[in-house]
Amino acid sequence: MSEVNRRDLLAGAAAFAGFATVGLLPGTAAAATRQRPGALRPPSLGVGDKAVVARVDARRALRHLKVLSDEIGWRVAGTRGEHRAARYIAEELRDLGYEVELQPFPVADKYLAEIDARGERPWQSSASPQGAVGSVDGRVVDLGPVTEVTGDVRGRLVLFDRVAGKETDQAKAAAGAGAAAALIANVRSPTYPERKATSFVPVLTEPVAIPVLGLAEYHGERIRAGARRLSFEVTAYTGLTSHNVLAERKATLPNPEGKAVIVSAHYDTVPGSPGANDDGSGTVLCLELARVLRRLPTQQAVRICLWGAEEYGLIGARHYVKQLDDAGVKRITGCFQNDMVATSSPPAGTYWLLSVDGANNTTTAAVNAAAVRLGYVDQTKGPTARGSSDHEAFHERGIAAGNFSWRGGEAPSQLEPVYHTPEDRIVQNLSLERLQVSLELIGCAAYDVARRK
Repeated sequence: MSEVNRRDLLAGAAAFAGFATVGLLPGTAAAATRQRPGALRPPSLGVGDKAVVARVDARRALRHLKVLSDEIGWRVAGTRGEHRAARYIAEELRDLGYEVELQPFPVADKYLAEIDARGERPWQSSASPQGAVGSVDGRVVDLGPVTEVTGDVRGRLVLFDRVAGKETDQAKAAAGAGAAAALIANVRSPTYPERKATSFVPVLTEPVAIPVLGLAEYHGERIRAGARRLSFEVTAYTGLTSHNVLAERKATLPNPEGKAVIVSAHYDTVPGSPGANDDGSGTVLCLELARVLRRLPTQQAVRICLWGAEEYGLIGARHYVKQLDDAGVKRITGCFQNDMVATSSPPAGTYWLLSVDGANNTTTAAVNAAAVRLGYVDQTKGPTARGSSDHEAFHERGIAAGNFSWRGGEAPSQLEPVYHTPEDRIVQNLSLERLQVSLELIGCAAYDVARRK
């Protein structure tokens, strides 16, 4: 039997399995053939595509995102929130029948503040390692973009606008005036003025005797809108461990070379951000595709990998790849890395296919081909050269890998305005339609590769 005929037979079995699993619900078959969300042309789906499209559902993925972003919230590498998320993801994958491993690795210490602003959701920000730890409660005095303190601020929380390079002067001025804490609200970069400023770590040139917090722009806005009394605790988190969540479903057909395709994302966040889009969206895409692919026939194993500590330097993915021997590297036919796949930001109307070197590879070619079959003509772009996500680690070992994302462009200045901020929430920053498109593109592409001999 030819390779084409064999794959057609396999795809036909997959389509039958897909439709059978969903129980031929009313409209199910039609859902696999009607024009896809936001597509410019009607689809021309193969039977394998139909098996995926008939079952994948962004609304089901949203249930996971509500847990990760709304209930757990901040998932900073090595902290309690990230550990809760890892356990949740692992349990969901085990329930789907995958073999699951939590792969530990060390990460750096962190200083974080948990903040109660009366009438507001709890906040989180970074704190300076050169400042004090402990609990503080008090009223806020707003001084703006200055480096000196005048007036009586004893026992108060002094709010500054960040003056770049002068954070030590601001912290020392507050401490010297008897303030209980220095709150330094970040300001927008003149290079990327459209992007809101994130929480940051105030790096001081000398120790100060009070807590020093690096607030996001959003926190400064909320304080000035009326949250004028705060209580918070600064904690030094030391001896931290993060985890990769690694799940595998074996091939259903003979796989003598042990080949595997990876669908992946990172599940951690930066301090203060609930990470609905970055990268809760990629995480729940992986969980939903794990459900969709678990019973479809494949020639290769399917691995679902959720990386810890991406935000601190792609640490989890690099740890995973470092543990692979040369034979393990050769078994991976492609890594589909999903990062920020559901933003509602209006300019982010292009679905980008990013490879580290800008060259086409198994993953980018599969997604482009899936886009054509699904009818997304001129709505995808790439491959375009860009790293800065977990696909870098795979590229460095010679593994075909791509990063897939909605954005206005591939440059950092064209990311969504609330990137890495407390406003990266479901209600403020998530498009179900774009999540559905991402699910279908990656689902069809990854399944196509998984059916290859």
